[in-house]
Amino acid sequence: MRNFTRSTLAAVAVAGFAAATLGLSSTASAATLTFTQLTGVTGGTPAGTAVYRADLSGTGVGTILSISIGDSNSGVGGAAGRFSGFDLDAIRLSTELCATAACAAGLPGLNVFDFVNGVVFTPGSQRAPAAPKLFGTGVTGTTVDNSIATLGAFDGNNDTFTAFGFVSMGDGGILSFNLSAAASTAGLYLYIGEVGDNGEVAGGNITISDSLVAIPLPGSLPLMLGALALGAGVLRRRL
Repeated sequence: MRNFTRSTLAAVAVAGFAAATLGLSSTASAATLTFTQLTGVTGGTPAGTAVYRADLSGTGVGTILSISIGDSNSGVGGAAGRFSGFDLDAIRLSTELCATAACAAGLPGLNVFDFVNGVVFTPGSQRAPAAPKLFGTGVTGTTVDNSIATLGAFDGNNDTFTAFGFVSMGDGGILSFNLSAAASTAGLYLYIGEVGDNGEVAGGNITISDSLVAIPLPGSLPLMLGALALGAGVLRRRL
């Protein structure tokens, strides 16, 4: 009994470590959203961000833990190269109903986004001429550099020469946000800012879910999990 207990605890530790790292949830309720474009534009200098609103109340998802944005992969709208695909200025959740882009830009919003550790990004392809990486992404091009993207503010410069305040997803790119706390959809609205007002939000696939999006394993993590599992086996043999 003693041997079984200790080895089981070691195995549970391994499984718990993996689950915590992957950010997995046991539920799987999701919904695809329908958006309404608000009046006017907002953003930085020059301002050209269109804002879209989705009412989350009637989606059938009671609480949400993640939001995912998929570029339409249409290959139209926006610029080429590092600015290919959907250009996301900002994302915001709020219980306030806004009819204008300026109103949405001024909302405080719910404090549930972690734009450093809570973002999962799969970059899409670039239209020629291709750049080393998409605008607003990290060194490898597979993460979001929020010091440039500033996804918590509607401040994108609608200009390729003075570009700032957004991230370009690439054609077919997917950008997901794991919330730091579950948010009830009752009376809740999602606001999305699209730089350039190209209609890419309306053509994209944007979903909410009560599950977290799995975070890709770092290169060293499989070795770490293997070592933990091996350690569990050694402990079992010694007892």
